[in-house]
Amino acid sequence: MAVVFEKPKALADVSTHYCPGCTHGIIHRLVAEVIDEMGIEGDTIGVCPVGCSVMAYNYFNCDMIEAPHGRAPAVATGAKRAMPDKYVFTYQGDGDLAAIGTAETVHSATRGENIVIIFVNNTTYGMTGGQMAPTTLPGQVTQTTPYGRNTETQGYPIRVCEMLATLDGVALAQRVAVDSVPHIREAKKAIRKAFENQKNKRGFSIVEVLSTCPTNWGLTPIESLTRLREDCIPYYPLGVYKDITAEEVVK
Repeated sequence: MAVVFEKPKALADVSTHYCPGCTHGIIHRLVAEVIDEMGIEGDTIGVCPVGCSVMAYNYFNCDMIEAPHGRAPAVATGAKRAMPDKYVFTYQGDGDLAAIGTAETVHSATRGENIVIIFVNNTTYGMTGGQMAPTTLPGQVTQTTPYGRNTETQGYPIRVCEMLATLDGVALAQRVAVDSVPHIREAKKAIRKAFENQKNKRGFSIVEVLSTCPTNWGLTPIESLTRLREDCIPYYPLGVYKDITAEEVVK
């Protein structure tokens, strides 16, 4: 009998703790599929910090390291420098990467650390109860912005890929989404390219994945996907913001 669909071997056979409709599971699967296809499970080290991804070590069969809040890029830097033959990736949320971990993110990027960053952007602090994050949209209601984010007092959202694309050490900065099959396929291609960049020692790669948070958005899973398309993607346009492999082809 032909097998047309199966669980990636790099993904553990366990129940998830994520909320119904959360798209973290899709992103986990894409990372695991890439690890399987490249045959690198035994040579891969994942780093998960505090946030909804705090228990990602339960879901991947590769080696995992738990990092303090925001410090995953620093921990990944140490792991990669100590074991340069390994594939090292972080799995981080927006409250982690773009708030308490901004310095670690920016400086690992500008140094060109040869690591992969999987950045899940759902415009809110998910695990801690839905507070405003650096990526929260203008006017978005959260636990700490009950009348909506006011840009006059709380500033504007950070567009991480656009910011990091200005740094010389960055090999890939791409934003994708997981709201539809075409977008999911594009997300997997981006993750594969990031891991290939690490294989070829090209430097720092970040794949930003626009994701849902039905619980903290106060929406159903279907409504959350609609919001992702209608509100998040227009503010955070999908696409490649830097790709040195494309630049090499042009040269």
